[in-house]
Amino acid sequence: MRLYRDEAVVVRQHKLGEADRIVTLLTRRYGLVRAVAKGVRRTKSRFGARLEPFAYIDVQLHPGRTLDVVTQVHTMEAFAADIIDDYGRYTTACAILETAERLAGEERAPAPKLHALTASALRAIAAKQRPHELILDAFLLRAMGFAGWAPALDECAKCATPGPHRAFHVGAGGAVCVHCRPPGAATPAPGVFDLLIALLRGEWDYVATVPDSVRNQASGLVAAHLQWHLERQLRTLPLIERSASVSSVSAAGGRHVAG
Repeated sequence: MRLYRDEAVVVRQHKLGEADRIVTLLTRRYGLVRAVAKGVRRTKSRFGARLEPFAYIDVQLHPGRTLDVVTQVHTMEAFAADIIDDYGRYTTACAILETAERLAGEERAPAPKLHALTASALRAIAAKQRPHELILDAFLLRAMGFAGWAPALDECAKCATPGPHRAFHVGAGGAVCVHCRPPGAATPAPGVFDLLIALLRGEWDYVATVPDSVRNQASGLVAAHLQWHLERQLRTLPLIERSASVSSVSAAGGRHVAG
């Protein structure tokens, strides 16, 4: 079988034997690809450091029966150095990679939009362009949109009545009107829905004007909505520091509360 090349985000890696590693890549053309990087744990490895999580690489692979084999790696952008030195940025970037892997679906299912979004989010975190929590929330909203799970924000999730609405229920699919509101629905503070819409659209000038209390509630709703659809908690989300107001709003209508 022929060698092939692609651009990829290194999502994670783990040890294999005494000197090898298995790396999980989110590639531009082929979606998730798992491959063996032989000998990379040896000190004389040619490209061990290029296959660390958060790296954006150009990689050449040899197809295998169960796992492909990495034959060449070229670093295009090294985000790790600007991410791992700060706990907040590091845990946020880990949550982005974990979410991307979960939403990418089956191996080798093309996900070019998710690939581009993941690389862009890591780039923004590394560049310290804006608060990392907001980058994560914008990433989660857009990634859920690619997966078909985007929450309803400006119309009722059940009857499609145009908003604005005051209630949110993850089981119902997002914002709900007074007639469709299920028991236990959350009532976010004024401005939360506007912030979520702005994050989804990338209206960062408006986002910068929103107070922290509104940002925290919006983060809680996004996390709860994602984990409802995944049907289990992401391992990395609770590691991200949130204020107490997040858990109080995300509990309503959700299966699990993000930290």
